[in-house]
Amino acid sequence: MPTTSRIHSFWLLGLLVAVGCSSSRFTPNPAIAVKYPPTTATDSASTHFGTQVPDPFRWLEDDNSPETAAWVKAQNEVTEGYLGQIPYRDAIRTRLTELVNYPRYSAPLRAGEYIFFYKNDGLQNQSVIYRQKGQDGTPEVFIDPNQLSKDGTLAISLAAVSKDNRHVVVNYQQSGSDWNTLYVYEVATGKQLSDKLEWVKFSGASWYKDGFYYSRFPTPAPGTELTANATNQAVYYHKVGTPQSQDKLVFERLDKPRYYNGAGVTEDERFLIVQSSPGTYGSELFYQRLDQPGAKLTPLLQAEVVDGQPVFHEYGIVDSDGDNLLMFTDHGSPKGRIVRLDPTAPAPDKWQDVIAEREEPLSSYNTGGGSLFVSYLKDATTQVSQFDYQGKLIRAIELPTLGNAGGFGGRREEQSVYYTFSSFNYPPTIFRLDVASGASTEFRRTEVKFTPADYTVEQVKYPSKDGTLVPMFLIYKKGLKRDGTNPVLLYGYGGFNISLTPGFNPYRLYFAEVGGIWAVANLRGGGEYGEEWHKAGMLENKQNVFDDFIAAAEYLVREKYTAPQRIAISGGSNGGLLVGAAMTQKPELFGVALPAVGVMDMLRFHKFSAGFAWSVEYGNADSTEAQFKTLYAYSPLHNLKPGTRYPATLVTTADHDNRVVPAHSFKFAAQLQKCQAGDAPTLIRIETDAGHGAGKPISKTIDEYTDVWAFTLYNLGVATLPGAAAPAEAQR
Repeated sequence: MPTTSRIHSFWLLGLLVAVGCSSSRFTPNPAIAVKYPPTTATDSASTHFGTQVPDPFRWLEDDNSPETAAWVKAQNEVTEGYLGQIPYRDAIRTRLTELVNYPRYSAPLRAGEYIFFYKNDGLQNQSVIYRQKGQDGTPEVFIDPNQLSKDGTLAISLAAVSKDNRHVVVNYQQSGSDWNTLYVYEVATGKQLSDKLEWVKFSGASWYKDGFYYSRFPTPAPGTELTANATNQAVYYHKVGTPQSQDKLVFERLDKPRYYNGAGVTEDERFLIVQSSPGTYGSELFYQRLDQPGAKLTPLLQAEVVDGQPVFHEYGIVDSDGDNLLMFTDHGSPKGRIVRLDPTAPAPDKWQDVIAEREEPLSSYNTGGGSLFVSYLKDATTQVSQFDYQGKLIRAIELPTLGNAGGFGGRREEQSVYYTFSSFNYPPTIFRLDVASGASTEFRRTEVKFTPADYTVEQVKYPSKDGTLVPMFLIYKKGLKRDGTNPVLLYGYGGFNISLTPGFNPYRLYFAEVGGIWAVANLRGGGEYGEEWHKAGMLENKQNVFDDFIAAAEYLVREKYTAPQRIAISGGSNGGLLVGAAMTQKPELFGVALPAVGVMDMLRFHKFSAGFAWSVEYGNADSTEAQFKTLYAYSPLHNLKPGTRYPATLVTTADHDNRVVPAHSFKFAAQLQKCQAGDAPTLIRIETDAGHGAGKPISKTIDEYTDVWAFTLYNLGVATLPGAAAPAEAQR
């Protein structure tokens, strides 16, 4: 699930990749016997608008109970027993370890005379933060999380550098939980100060004078840290060197406890902006003139009221420009624009277009060197333009090929900015852009163990059920034949305005390396074509997303890329919901299903952790009868039917996932094991000391991909892999 800031970590795309292998036969591999542990069914149920809905496995929602712990242990033992019999499992692990073992860098972050960057030598569990003096200084370790955590589950990141470049806020994330702890370090010495800010979630840090603004939640009751509803988030100001108990409360909305509230200060420190959101889409804005003594926090833009109901739009402050603000919005412009507004007269009819809406959706923006850098999507690939603050186009940034570019941020006085470019077959490369001339210079290239020229990236468009054309990327090794026999891994997401753009991932190379087709479908619900594309796949339109995904598989069969027995479907989080819905609606169309950390119980998702925020996207089964009926009609948990042959399924989740609590996956796996007909395996893999995906150690990532790929290849009928014994030979 995304955060409420709409800044969606790129780990999600990397988490949900898979592999395949080509074979000219459809002969299944020998069946591996599975004896599932018993799961107690109770008479628990709920009633929604007169409809009683059984919920026999609700007891699995209690993640602290010994019964749930015993069930998890038993399921993991069965899964390990199955995977341990796949003869090429170790060969997969060996090759994935080789593919991921290369140095990886982030783009630099400037802090006065220092430059920060992240580096992973290859197999380090977490990336190390380095600091060097100047462009040509000698790098030295600033923080190494691998030295602070025995099991590699502590992830550390830089949150914000102070205006005077003396301090940096550092974010600690333990075991993949969304909960973060903030610390303060000295830039020049690397010394950690006494500051420690706890119960921080979905928050950045924004410096002002000798402290910074951040958001936190009330301390949860013991034992409920991973499941309790995230309510009453408030904005605080923390002064460096003082305890958290002395932080100043800046903003809260006790009348709207489920709103998410965050704050930021414009670069010139004239404005404090507070963004308050009811969920994952839409916001209200408040502002305060920090340069005017006695000024109070004042409403800037509120939700419109239409027929007695609030109507939200997306707002994001880009920067200040004198006494005015530059703001991104989709209000009156579903593909996005940047406007100038006077905060003392903020009505929409007073706005002035700085960068008008155009045919391609505006996907992101940044500022650096006194320029605006605006990214657009053209059929899910990035185009970047540089503007001045008056909206005059300076130039289009020339990128190496079709792919995805991100970065371009920096302070106004900087003369250059950095950006990273990648594509499916183009390893991440960091460029330094001279703001004045527009010249891009390669700063650091990623050296990997494959030849990009050996691979083809193809983009096709196919008709969905209602005739809508949907784009899809296909990545495969050159020379592949369209003979209807190729294994395919079909991945999708389709929600929360998230766009699936080309990105490099070493695990994906294994899929292409052994001859499969990796397909990435740009479904409705995403942001590939703007807010209209998003809205066409949310709320009462959610079925469009599943229709788009099913149509992608049908297209691949129709065009003789593959056959139903050879298709594995993959997705995580909202994409896990996608896989669950697709496999329950069209079980005969797929050979393997891989729902990861999925939202499977659409009637109760809003009762846990941050789930209520997704009501903006999905609706709420307790809200109206119409929304209940919509959700009930596709909820994966509630649409499993006894006696049905479902695809071979490996559900994956983690015990510290407090974004989509693991109970979704527990209940779905238990119900699927009860309903599954035939010998197709139905397994669940539950990772320990891990969460929704962010911060997962490399060692755990390799282990998980190894198991997922072994399960996928074996159940797609792949007989052999390079250097591995055939399944039939291994079992003689």
